[in-house]
Amino acid sequence: MNFITAWDLSVLDYIAEHFKCGFLDVFMRIVTLFGEGGIFWIAVAVIFLFIPKHRKTGLMMGAAMLLGLIVGNGIMKNLIGRTRPYDMPGVSIELLINKLSDFSFPSGHTLVCFEAATVLTVRKNKLAVPAIVIAVLVALSRLYLYVHYPTDVICGALLGIAFGICGTVIVNAIWNAAAKKRQTDGAQKQ
Repeated sequence: MNFITAWDLSVLDYIAEHFKCGFLDVFMRIVTLFGEGGIFWIAVAVIFLFIPKHRKTGLMMGAAMLLGLIVGNGIMKNLIGRTRPYDMPGVSIELLINKLSDFSFPSGHTLVCFEAATVLTVRKNKLAVPAIVIAVLVALSRLYLYVHYPTDVICGALLGIAFGICGTVIVNAIWNAAAKKRQTDGAQKQ
């Protein structure tokens, strides 16, 4: 077992030994649902698409999540193929949720939550602070539930921030180019 995995498992074991309690067992199972399949954040983005003043933010969230889906969940998880912590030899833990069928690195739940939180932060949306709190809690829930290593979660958060910024930049560039084209087309018609 390499040094990083040994460190990762020591952190997970510390959490399991020192923080495990009935309240957190229930709370973390609920909190982690905010990252489940990205459904919550996809719904937020879709709702934003129907509100003209938030439409651009919804598009940015969608672009960020699409990047995360392709690069994080599609390419990186399968390319790296990291075994889940509960499947490591010598690990014996009673899981609070069902075993997962995909690989561990990076944490997709953390990724999608930080993508959404980053876009909302960059856009100075009033939901930014609650989104950041949710993102951090979801990241912690993945550790508490023993389904991700700390490095999975850290990478998921960093990638989420990067994809959130990329989604914002890409959509902003397309949005501004489209607005400029509409202006040019409108001026030519006059």
